[in-house]
Amino acid sequence: MTTILIAPRPLDALDLPPDLDGRHGMNRANGRQQIAAADDLSAIRAWLARVVDTKTTFDNYRKEAERLLLWSIVQLGKPLSSLTHEDLLAYRIFLGDPQPRSRWMSDGGRKFPRHDPRWRPFYGPLAVSSQRQAMVILNALFSWLVEAGYLAGNPLSLSRQRSRRQAPRITRYLERDLWQEVKVYIDGLPRDSDREQERYWRARWLFTLLYLGGLRISEVGGNTMGKFFCRRDNEGNERWWLEVLGKGDKERLVPASAEMMVELARYRRARGLAPLPSAHEDTPLVLPLGKSTKPLTRAALHSIIKSIFAGAADKLRLRGEDYAARATHLERASAHWLRHSAGSHMADGNLDLRLVRDNLGHASISTTSIYLHSDDDTRHRETEEKHRLDW
Repeated sequence: MTTILIAPRPLDALDLPPDLDGRHGMNRANGRQQIAAADDLSAIRAWLARVVDTKTTFDNYRKEAERLLLWSIVQLGKPLSSLTHEDLLAYRIFLGDPQPRSRWMSDGGRKFPRHDPRWRPFYGPLAVSSQRQAMVILNALFSWLVEAGYLAGNPLSLSRQRSRRQAPRITRYLERDLWQEVKVYIDGLPRDSDREQERYWRARWLFTLLYLGGLRISEVGGNTMGKFFCRRDNEGNERWWLEVLGKGDKERLVPASAEMMVELARYRRARGLAPLPSAHEDTPLVLPLGKSTKPLTRAALHSIIKSIFAGAADKLRLRGEDYAARATHLERASAHWLRHSAGSHMADGNLDLRLVRDNLGHASISTTSIYLHSDDDTRHRETEEKHRLDW
């Protein structure tokens, strides 16, 4: 006959009857063990002994192992080494609402000493994040007991485990000091002849657009100046935006900060155009040199950008051997590096990551130029204040 315990007690005060101690658990391994434990309580103590020198880890591990062991013997009347996959699924639900309350939760959520008769394993229901953390710890316990030859299998290994992907580390971007070198190089381009002036203003405008807008090169080549538009926000301030058709034909609105609009006006004046674009104007965002108004190809835009990076790298390399590695890094840069740089610098400048996401088009927008919400106004203001180029 199985012995049912009425109330849970701490691990260090627990004395299990033979039919609940796990000596004959259904999941016990038949092979050679790597630990001397003969019962579940001894096996748990062997697992905890590994982290006894780290108090926080030890306390967390003991808490979760203790809760599961007590639930198994008190609630189910079976040893821990007989738990099945289905039992563990039921335990996960139990963590969200340990019932009966009087048995599992301390009165008023107070934390009583472990030797106090009023001690209980829980102070209240566990939040979803705490439930997940508990199951992670228990999965580690079961995996270790299997590896130690104590259990035949891990009942939690059948659960859907979300693989942890290491976030890719962005390396193709320019740190602020290298970005400064690029700006200095552009600002030092010759401007003696009309053609040199055209080349200078085009390079300055193109790098402004790619950096402040965080645009892909395809979003530059396939867009027109007529996609800039102005609306007043809720406080009556004029806000300029650039409508972009991005990857996967997803539309987004890019904040056109005051700094961007100043640079646009400078570029347009250098090309003999009115400072601000008119609605539906079909002038390409970036023009070829000379009188042509045809949009530049993607290859042409790439060539302009690569030549700027190469020139800045050559200038950096002239300072000596100490700058060679950084010059080589700069020489590898491309248009997409500017997009990564924009995202990195926005994040470094404490711009809300949700705003960075929307600026870069990592999520599609459901509004049009006519329906600007207050969230959009906040994104514009924050971007303008915290993401600057500062020529």
